[in-house]
Amino acid sequence: MNTPDDVFIALEAAAAQGPGALLGALADSLAERRRWHALFDLRLLEARASLNLPVTGELGPLDEATRTALDERSLAACREVGWPLLDEGQVAAGWMYLRAAAEPGDVACKLRELAARSAADDEAAESRRQEIVHVALWEGVDPALGLEVVLASQGTCNAITAYEQAVSRLPAVRQERAATVLVDHLHRELAANLAADLAGRSLAVSETDAGSITALLDAAGGLVGCPSVHVDVSHLQAVLRIARVATDRGTLEKAWQLACYACRVPPDASYPGEPPFENVGEASRLFFAAQLGRDVDAAVRYFRAAAATARIEQAGTLPADILVLLLWRLRRPAEALHAALERPRDAGMPSVVQASGMVPSLVDMAAAGDALDVLRAACREHGDEITFVATYLPR
Repeated sequence: MNTPDDVFIALEAAAAQGPGALLGALADSLAERRRWHALFDLRLLEARASLNLPVTGELGPLDEATRTALDERSLAACREVGWPLLDEGQVAAGWMYLRAAAEPGDVACKLRELAARSAADDEAAESRRQEIVHVALWEGVDPALGLEVVLASQGTCNAITAYEQAVSRLPAVRQERAATVLVDHLHRELAANLAADLAGRSLAVSETDAGSITALLDAAGGLVGCPSVHVDVSHLQAVLRIARVATDRGTLEKAWQLACYACRVPPDASYPGEPPFENVGEASRLFFAAQLGRDVDAAVRYFRAAAATARIEQAGTLPADILVLLLWRLRRPAEALHAALERPRDAGMPSVVQASGMVPSLVDMAAAGDALDVLRAACREHGDEITFVATYLPR
């Protein structure tokens, strides 16, 4: 980038007033011309000078106080240039500076503002959307926003794939909002398609019922024996799997409605799931219904039997983990602990339920269920001195 001669003339004049005036004049000029990368370089040079360090070349060993001061100045420079870059829509460049210098929540708020301004279909807007997806989704700043952008620009299939590849590796608590995005989206799509089908059959549907999948099914007599499918079944089953991470009642209600629809999908159009969700529709319906206070006993029986079968057949820990998760969410911690202690101890890698932190630790279950003595006895039996000690530590 060419620099006007008058800039150098002004810098020469400032240099006569001393280093501070010179650095200040250049900083003002760079900010005015929005040359943010150059301003960052200047701030690093300025930091070195203020700490009596060589302004060029390797620094060599630094004492702790000097290193801390230099780091603080560097982070301040990152914020000074990162936020304006983000404001200008240069998401990747702004994130390069803000990654280590700003709170992810603050960056997420700015990304949402940018996403709202990137609705156009021009090349610049598309480039900005891709950068927002990268930072929000793949860098984990705001996975829910990333999925919203993918859904709007690339569709359901790509959003589900993105969730599986980027979001599912995050702790469960960070997955929830992203899972809700997918549940809400598919629920709206299915409800709209069902309402359109019923309108084509001349079946009257109230405005209230139009937003409820179960109400629409009731209005159509359950569509028993009807071969019609109103949503991509692979999308439906994937979202039901993803929704297991959800804990808020609104998302659970919509997931339950999706599962009720999955129960009426013709057998030749559905796909078997992994235990205990071989029958994806029915098992999902029970799983979500129980958390809403419906068919609780039936759900516990179902998943308890599945866990027992898996133990006998050595089919991994997922069935047992789902039982533990359900009992924990039903506020039955002592039963959850008992189910957890019955899990196979040599089943290899933990299931996704354990790995993502969807279920609490044995110690937390025992404490909540007033069953620390039960856990300590199990620790003695299995030689688990680490967990045994943990039961005696403050929580």
